[in-house]
Amino acid sequence: MTPQRIAGVLIVLLGIASMRADQLLQELRGRCKISASTNMSDGLPRFQVKLERSPCPQDSGCNDTDTQEPEDAFTGISLADLNREGARIQAVLRAEAGTLTCTGAIHDSELAGEFLFEPSQAFVTRMKQLGITGLDSEKLETYTLFRIEAGWVQSLQTAGVTGIDAGNLIALKIFKADADYVHSLGALGYAPPTAGKLIALKVHKVDPAEVRELRTLGYQPTLDQLIQMRIFKVTPEFIRSMQARGFKDLTISKLVQIRIFKLDE
Repeated sequence: MTPQRIAGVLIVLLGIASMRADQLLQELRGRCKISASTNMSDGLPRFQVKLERSPCPQDSGCNDTDTQEPEDAFTGISLADLNREGARIQAVLRAEAGTLTCTGAIHDSELAGEFLFEPSQAFVTRMKQLGITGLDSEKLETYTLFRIEAGWVQSLQTAGVTGIDAGNLIALKIFKADADYVHSLGALGYAPPTAGKLIALKVHKVDPAEVRELRTLGYQPTLDQLIQMRIFKVTPEFIRSMQARGFKDLTISKLVQIRIFKLDE
């Protein structure tokens, strides 16, 4: 096959791949409900957003969505609007991954109607440039609700985090993983963690300030040991309490065992 024919075949294949990608990015539709959230642990006003996608064939894997969004996430609606019985409302949430629109009427302090999600092909293209593939409309809908942005992904990659993919982005976002946290670990001499380990560090609330305190007590824990210490509550306070009882040279492993078997009780 001549180089010209090879080039022609590649162009065709790229065109087919592009068409398939476009076919994956279908608009999503269904029922939506927006009400005032009754769970405001941080004191900030929030909406409770419920999406029921349709059609959703049995065993298709498309689940309903129930999440909280800050009041300013939407345009076209405020919490005060929920008191306007019968009002027609179009609430719009715009994000880099797509646009979600809920159109309906207020009844019993709740907006109920139909939603339309329009995924962003431009976002998919940029994410592919970052090595993130396997995106479809369902993922983009979730990314929109969680405000997953390509710039945030790139900042983590630039900080040295490896193993980031379409499947772990939500966990990274939920647990507020960011480049500043990675840099704070780097300032303590730790190499950038993988995405999976970064999630574990954030899940168990490994705090660089506590790491510095552990070092003043003579310990140099690895990232894995820090996670283990948080799981079993081997804190600086616990270590000092053991030292006060005369145990001066306990290793991290022994401290963990004391916690596991409750030998300090």
